[in-house]
Amino acid sequence: MDLVLNVADYYFFTPYVYPSTWPEDEIIRQSLSLLVVTNLGAYILYFLFATLSYYFIFDHSLKKHPLFLENQVYREIMCTVKALPWISIPTVAIFLAEIRGYSKLYDRIEDSPYGWLGVILSMASFLFFTDMSIYWIHRGLHHKLVYKRLHKPHHVWKITTPFASHAFHPMDGFLQGVPYHIYPFFFPLHKVVYLALYIIVNLWTISIHDGYYQVPKILEPFINGAAHHTDHHLFFDYNYGQYFTLWDRIGGSFKYPSALKGTGPMHYIKKVVGKNVNGHARNGCQNEELFNGENLKTK
Repeated sequence: MDLVLNVADYYFFTPYVYPSTWPEDEIIRQSLSLLVVTNLGAYILYFLFATLSYYFIFDHSLKKHPLFLENQVYREIMCTVKALPWISIPTVAIFLAEIRGYSKLYDRIEDSPYGWLGVILSMASFLFFTDMSIYWIHRGLHHKLVYKRLHKPHHVWKITTPFASHAFHPMDGFLQGVPYHIYPFFFPLHKVVYLALYIIVNLWTISIHDGYYQVPKILEPFINGAAHHTDHHLFFDYNYGQYFTLWDRIGGSFKYPSALKGTGPMHYIKKVVGKNVNGHARNGCQNEELFNGENLKTK
């Protein structure tokens, strides 16, 4: 994050905002600058990519589904807009520790323990570590002692849009983001790679809420895509994973996606609502018994 902060200082904060007598490495100034940069970056990432996904990927026929709420898109956006500033406060504390030298982030490839191989291995390690950590955090958030207070607001959305991707209770959003932020305090990671991965995981979070169910056939057993996460929202206690199905399989919470079996929400629209679907026909959903009171958990 110091790379971003240095650019912000050079082009904006130092010449236009702060007095010249205030050192750039002073902790209060860094905290204030990080708060601005973190919020601005979060809003830009969210609105830019969720909007692109909503208009170019999300199948708007899903809005005809009976579980799609009135004014849902507006409500998803407002939930996110209200949550992001609160999520940013503890996140900034972690970023502050990072830029003040407490992490294992490094600037040059030469600083990698194993050169380019180390950089590549760190990417795989980052994905494994965060996927494992988020699985257990996410599953813990479904425990009855904390679910209603923290995680239930995200499960209001049964048929999600990309705008639901960050529509969390603030503490829920922060807890599920913690693995991304603490990884470089345990393992070496290139600073540019860290920023790239941070952007990519935000895009992935948007993508698993966009209702686009297609995953290359060969990867279906391994990748936790939108089809898997749709079933998580519909059936509650399955498919907690972020990128992969590994931990759901280990933890006994894996459910093969109804959409990939031909029994997903799109077919319900086709068959029960009786409307023509002109969107992504290749989604190929067939039949889903969503409303028998047994299959769908409306917690």
